[in-house]
Amino acid sequence: MIVTWLYVPGDRPERFAKAAASGADVVIIDLEDAVAPDGKDTARENALAYLAAREPGGPAIHVRVNDLATPRGRDDVSALMGSGVDGVRVPKVEAPDVLDLLGDLPGYALLESARGVLGAAAIAAHPNVAGIALGEQDLAAELTITADSAMDHLRLQVILAAAAAGLPQVPMSVYPDVRDEAGLLASSARGRSIGLYGRAAIHPRQLPVIREAFRPSGQEVERAREVVALAGQGASALPDGRFVDAPVIARARQVLRLAGEEIEI
Repeated sequence: MIVTWLYVPGDRPERFAKAAASGADVVIIDLEDAVAPDGKDTARENALAYLAAREPGGPAIHVRVNDLATPRGRDDVSALMGSGVDGVRVPKVEAPDVLDLLGDLPGYALLESARGVLGAAAIAAHPNVAGIALGEQDLAAELTITADSAMDHLRLQVILAAAAAGLPQVPMSVYPDVRDEAGLLASSARGRSIGLYGRAAIHPRQLPVIREAFRPSGQEVERAREVVALAGQGASALPDGRFVDAPVIARARQVLRLAGEEIEI
């Protein structure tokens, strides 16, 4: 499962290979917020050149395009057709119809406004959508939210929409302070507790912290092994009295998958 997504500015092509070697599961070449208006055409050319020249193996490469409501965003998508890109991150999605422009490109819709969150279920159900996530900085600004806890209601709406559409778990938005590793760890652990999984990063130094936050603890893994060992026995209980049934076993198997283990029963 994908745990880490690393952004790299599209106008800094010298960083692309470093990002790919960082250990991130997905590298996102950003043509949008990270690039000044006068550098966007060059950034697109850089992304296309890297995609054309990349060697097999390595992390998945996604490209965050510009707003598809603009000619530049639509040109970004057209240029990526047939490029071999592994995914297109679409900013500012507010309705599913704009995703028709993706053709056969797998889309990752970013919900960055109140309208986007309210439309999450329809957006997640679009056949071109491979995943959804919140763009929390823009959303918090629109709603004048200053407390992180106030975002949880919005996060849960998106988590529910993704699950209902059969999409992967929703990754967390970036943590903007690259030096605050303790804050990143605490924030990521809290996100995991409400059902988010994985996180986007803006600097390679954040990647080990994100992995630590989303890695099941040794105690969680051991308990999951005990639960999965009872699979096929119907509803039962562990020696410590914990009740075990099918949903509990499914959750335990998920913990083992997150820990890199698979147990066939």
